[in-house]
Amino acid sequence: MLSETSTATVRATLPVVGAAIGDITERFYARLFAAHPELLRDLFNRGNQAAGTQRQALAGSIAGFATHLLEHPGTRPDAMLARIAHKHASLGVSPGQYKVVHENLFAAIVEVLGDAVTPEVAAAWDEVYWLMANALIALEQRLYAEHGYLAGGTWGDWEVVGRREETADVASFLLRPVGGGTPQPFQAGQYVSVQVELPDGARQIRQYSMVSAPDAAVRQISVKRERGDEESPAGEVSNFLHDHVRTGQVLRVSAPFGDLVLNAALSGRDGDGDAATRTERPLLLASAGIGVTPMVSLLAELVNREHAAPVAVVHADRSPAAHALRDDQAILAEKLPAGTSHYWYEADAGELGRTGYADLTDLELPADTAAFICGPLPFMQSMRQQLLAKGVPAADIHYEVFGPDLWLASA
Repeated sequence: MLSETSTATVRATLPVVGAAIGDITERFYARLFAAHPELLRDLFNRGNQAAGTQRQALAGSIAGFATHLLEHPGTRPDAMLARIAHKHASLGVSPGQYKVVHENLFAAIVEVLGDAVTPEVAAAWDEVYWLMANALIALEQRLYAEHGYLAGGTWGDWEVVGRREETADVASFLLRPVGGGTPQPFQAGQYVSVQVELPDGARQIRQYSMVSAPDAAVRQISVKRERGDEESPAGEVSNFLHDHVRTGQVLRVSAPFGDLVLNAALSGRDGDGDAATRTERPLLLASAGIGVTPMVSLLAELVNREHAAPVAVVHADRSPAAHALRDDQAILAEKLPAGTSHYWYEADAGELGRTGYADLTDLELPADTAAFICGPLPFMQSMRQQLLAKGVPAADIHYEVFGPDLWLASA
């Protein structure tokens, strides 16, 4: 909770800081990478930096956190913080790095706002920063402890024991810990970070959802080839995996993280509207493009649990030929007693689905349905609006974003 003095100062200055937050985050990253080039080389996603999406996500999270402190004093935006903490833990972020961020962020604030940053203003926003940072540090320490690691030490060597071409743009890699042994448990819907050394010596990191069931001895990730250019090197790691990684090679892989898990949907309301927890409830799993990957793992887990409540599987793609893991998705849905599949394709749908964009208008959702969505941001925004219109509460709509979370920044 913010102190009374800081609350008044933050409330008075939030419009000014909010209006300048884009410039502040741009200056922040410029300062940070000038002082610590290794962070851009080996930690931050260079494609996201070039595209500016990481700056947008940072600006949205800072503004969102400060706004929450003002509008809901005494509480924290734990859902937002948990999502960031999972991402940080998968990258191996350590508590000491928050001091580096603080130093460069506040120097950027002074550069942009100048004399407007009085000692009172600096103290108030310092309090905001450390409330957020310390909350994230605590969450990340808890995640590391759950995995039995010290901060930042979740990396291990995994051998590629198989590779399969799913579509023209998607390849699956089957992974097993080097030396054998039982892979670390994970929850369906979670992701791992994969680090590769690129030709220029950078050790870039990307996250990939695990496709396999949690009890599988061999873990699977499915990677889509992305198109980039010299100015926006999107797809550096994905394309490297496609072009250079074959069976027998070794990858650096993190422990599993992520909060798009089934337990997130098992808390709901009973008939009297009170909080309740149950082992089953109706679900909708909606994906587009490579967003199908966590959904396949969730479906596999639902099959393992013998989930009897209705499960509606929705997927949108460019065409049936571009629909990666379609067979896996369809077979698993058919194994569920009340599973149904609904596919939409922009072109060449034929008898395999409907032509056009995913439309939930004619899809009947049972009361108390919880939804999981994953795909490009416009798709997820469309699904969310359609679900809200059908009466699904916002708290029951769970999502995963591949890359910087621009959900807040786009709100």
